[in-house]
Amino acid sequence: MTDEETPSGETGVDPVTLEVVRNACAAVCEEMNATLVRTSYSPNIKERKDCSCALFGADGTLVAQAENMPVHLGAMPFSVEAALDAFPPETLEPGDAVLLNDPYDGGAHLPDLTLVTPVYHDGDLAAFTANRAHHADIGGATAGSVGSDSTEIYQEGLRIPPVKLRVGGEANDAVYDLIERNVRTPEERRGDLRAQVAANETGAERFRELLDRYGPTTLADALAEITDYSERRMRGELAEIPDGTYRFEDRLDGDGRGNEVLPVVASVTVDGESVTVDFASTADQTPGPINAVFAVTASATYYAVRAVTDPDIPPNEGCYRPIDIQTPDGSIVDPDPPAAVVGGNLETSQRVTDVVLGAFAEAVPERAAAAGQGTMNNVTFGGTDPDGDSFAFYETQAGGFGAHADGDGMDAVHVHMSNTLNTPAEVLETAYPLRVRRYALRPDTGGAGEYRGGLGLRRDIEVLTDATCSLLADRQRHPPYGLVGGEGGACGETYLLADGERRHLPGKSTHDLAAGDTVSLRTPGGGGYGDPTDRRRSALERDIELGKVSLDAARETYGYDP
Repeated sequence: MTDEETPSGETGVDPVTLEVVRNACAAVCEEMNATLVRTSYSPNIKERKDCSCALFGADGTLVAQAENMPVHLGAMPFSVEAALDAFPPETLEPGDAVLLNDPYDGGAHLPDLTLVTPVYHDGDLAAFTANRAHHADIGGATAGSVGSDSTEIYQEGLRIPPVKLRVGGEANDAVYDLIERNVRTPEERRGDLRAQVAANETGAERFRELLDRYGPTTLADALAEITDYSERRMRGELAEIPDGTYRFEDRLDGDGRGNEVLPVVASVTVDGESVTVDFASTADQTPGPINAVFAVTASATYYAVRAVTDPDIPPNEGCYRPIDIQTPDGSIVDPDPPAAVVGGNLETSQRVTDVVLGAFAEAVPERAAAAGQGTMNNVTFGGTDPDGDSFAFYETQAGGFGAHADGDGMDAVHVHMSNTLNTPAEVLETAYPLRVRRYALRPDTGGAGEYRGGLGLRRDIEVLTDATCSLLADRQRHPPYGLVGGEGGACGETYLLADGERRHLPGKSTHDLAAGDTVSLRTPGGGGYGDPTDRRRSALERDIELGKVSLDAARETYGYDP
């Protein structure tokens, strides 16, 4: 970091101390996340790392976060705010921890449980540690709690307002019992909740060490300056983008209930050192479960703005101050209760990211990437295993990343708001009555361009016992867009392979499966960037050699002549 990029120390704290404190707070969050992953029970957290951790000041403002799940991190400040509204600081004491998941009261969707823990030092409230973890089941109509059939939030699982999971350092067994009686995998839920407690306690211990080292006054001054520094850097980045209003529209495939014309529209107005993102003209909320509460829409917007400015700006409350977000009430980006919302966090968040990035691409195309796969390709399997125990498996699938001005998009990665991993086949087959029959890249799915979009993947999963499968995916009708002359990526597809036949499955649907049935998940590719005829021959021949682009596609799309 150069002198110009270093916090200035305007509060009286020297720049070296500021930089040490900034990195130390980020390290606190990373260690929290390592604890959560290491001590959790479920493969969804332990292997896929579907969780996030952050550190907040005594006033509830975000001061640092681990680089985990974008859809979690931008929304977590809303959870801390809700926790403090329910339990003002004067009602808290050392050893307390507040749990919540209600999307209409600080949450995002019901499987994401957020835990907020006050940190005390010499009897005084000094900070809050917080983490969010996606639990593989939280009850509801569908095993895995990510169903495509819900029309009200009441069908989606156990709805938890802010409540104390721990009181004075002791477990609130009544809350644990309530949760365990409403889920299919109670032992796993208790284990993951205990891991969340341990993660926050790890963060609290490390932050108290910083307080012992620097003292509460110096540390508070440093945190205030660091957030102001992030704001200055964000404003400086926005000032380099031409003023004006830039509009982009895309759409979701549908809500799974027959409503298929669902535009998501972003108008991005850059005015000097600030930006307003307005989602007027976006579709009204729908009966199906793809409504995204405001916290999710805000999280996706914050992420997109950071992506086109400078992702190295320290992620805290300061860098979000110049961003104003406007959403129409009763829309799929700000629904009224009791709208179903489980897919809003998963699918609509991705489309919000796509349209905000698409709008910025009109002003600064060199800073934006073409559309990535634009979906999390959610799949759940649930039922009773051969030992008679209930199981619930949840996973998102990787796909293609969009190409950009500096190169090709990455193949088969979790894109934008996801940032998780696929469950390793060995773990999946050990933990569940499932078997991975095929796991491979999908050739010719990346959009053509001077730089090619990333490839989607194919993952075939066989059920070894009768089970229910729920799909919640998008980009199976409307392909990811390309930029600057690049072509769109291929759409996703899903098939049921049973009795020697192949049957297409809608992207948002639920199915009863028999032992031996296989679900073939085929994810979208990313969009291309630039004119395909400008692609270097050496790069094209490499793609052909690796099997990423077929010879026929190379000839037809790129004009390749061997």
